[in-house]
Amino acid sequence: MLDVLGYDFMQNALAAGLLASLICGVIGSLVVVNRIVFISGGIAHASYGGVGLAFLLGLPVLPVTTGFTVCMALIMALVTLRARERVDTVIGVIWASGMAMGIILLDFAPGYNVDLMSYLFGSILAVPRSDLWLMAGMAVVVVVLVAVFYRGFLVMSFDEEFARARGVPVDFLYCLLIVLVGLCVVMIIRVVGLILVIALLTIPPFIAERRARSLKVMMSVSTVLSAVFTVAGLLLSYALDITSGAAIIAVAAVGFFVSLLFPHKTA
Repeated sequence: MLDVLGYDFMQNALAAGLLASLICGVIGSLVVVNRIVFISGGIAHASYGGVGLAFLLGLPVLPVTTGFTVCMALIMALVTLRARERVDTVIGVIWASGMAMGIILLDFAPGYNVDLMSYLFGSILAVPRSDLWLMAGMAVVVVVLVAVFYRGFLVMSFDEEFARARGVPVDFLYCLLIVLVGLCVVMIIRVVGLILVIALLTIPPFIAERRARSLKVMMSVSTVLSAVFTVAGLLLSYALDITSGAAIIAVAAVGFFVSLLFPHKTA
């Protein structure tokens, strides 16, 4: 089975999966501890509008989707900051609007013949080398920003009121986190697709949270788990000839339920 690693498409898939795993470990941990999984889901589904826009304009999908998703993430962050009591409603509206916009734009796209399933359930085996460089650039940006603002994210994540009292720019960090989630979502869509993006973003961090006593350790463990799930899912999809994105999430789900059988441990 390891012979398949000699193929360029599998090497690209592994590289894409490992880059996404790094981002999942870092940003997914912040998503879980800040309890913004639903917001992440809204961003993920709203990003579909960027896919439709890219095909309508005849432009590369990844850059256009990235820009569109960042804009939607900023809108969502600013709106939820000013309407905390209606966050679920606001997210639901943006969630549905982004999806609807994507579908409508795809309907208007000239000569539209894209495989819709590849964006809903992932197309990691078709990731080109050019997209890998963009993903690597995004990964560097995300990791550097999290490293620079780590102390602020740490305080905000566990005690927002204390953070405000200490003069931490909570609103700025919240908007930055939502934007970073948007970048993370764009990368993961290439790996497991729009429908399954939240699973890979939250399952490894959840498992890691139960066994880590610091945010840094949680991020590290989550990154390793994401990488293991991704590689195992890719090999499983090749062996059984099944959809790679679904295989990755299936492996992650098994890992999730197995983790529930063991007591909490701290690292």
